[in-house]
Amino acid sequence: MRERQPIFNAPAVVVALLAAFVAVHLVRSFLSEAADERLIQLWAFDPARLRGDGLPAPAGGLVATVSQFVTHVFTHGDLAHLLINSAWFLAFATPVARRIGHMRFLAFFLLCGVGGALLYLPFNEAPMVGASGAVSGLMGAAMRFLFVPLSERNIDALAGEGHQPPLMSLAAALRDKRVIVVVAVWTLLNLVFAWAAPYLLGERNIAWEAHIGGFFTGLLTFGWFDPIPPVHHDSAPAE
Repeated sequence: MRERQPIFNAPAVVVALLAAFVAVHLVRSFLSEAADERLIQLWAFDPARLRGDGLPAPAGGLVATVSQFVTHVFTHGDLAHLLINSAWFLAFATPVARRIGHMRFLAFFLLCGVGGALLYLPFNEAPMVGASGAVSGLMGAAMRFLFVPLSERNIDALAGEGHQPPLMSLAAALRDKRVIVVVAVWTLLNLVFAWAAPYLLGERNIAWEAHIGGFFTGLLTFGWFDPIPPVHHDSAPAE
């Protein structure tokens, strides 16, 4: 049998979201500089809309104040930002979407974006764009079912195909040494990147708060969306 390529084997909701990321960026490439700046102002997550300090609020009014929690996910700073987030999204979105279905996946993905934005909010004044917070939530979700197929080297189950592995209960996940190590490493890496960003990226910043906020949103809430009953003990011996 001819091996199917991952991009064509991904669930429709994953392909649709990837297409939306690309479409927004493509449309922006045809806009004038002023129009593109206006779109970013309207779609970015801007803490200034929520600061309540009496200063003039950014463009968009009440509509943008609410919609920014979603629209920032579909807007990227440049092509490299788009490509990195898209590749990361495809890797984690595919098994999660296969596991929980299209509508649950869409709601979960957007919730993780909101979670990332909420942790970004108290630490920043600059606007934020990009799907990395929401994608981090998919990574957090994967921690709840990743390790059984990984330890069994079951590639099909790891990709979300065939028999789905059991969901690790939240209590079990928070006791599992493998999950704890991933959480610690992920948090530490983001803190290191936050410190190193001014030296490596110049004026560009990494929204590490959104990464961590999205990751923990995914880890903690994925059980609400997963239709497979969780197991309440460690799914495999943790060494």
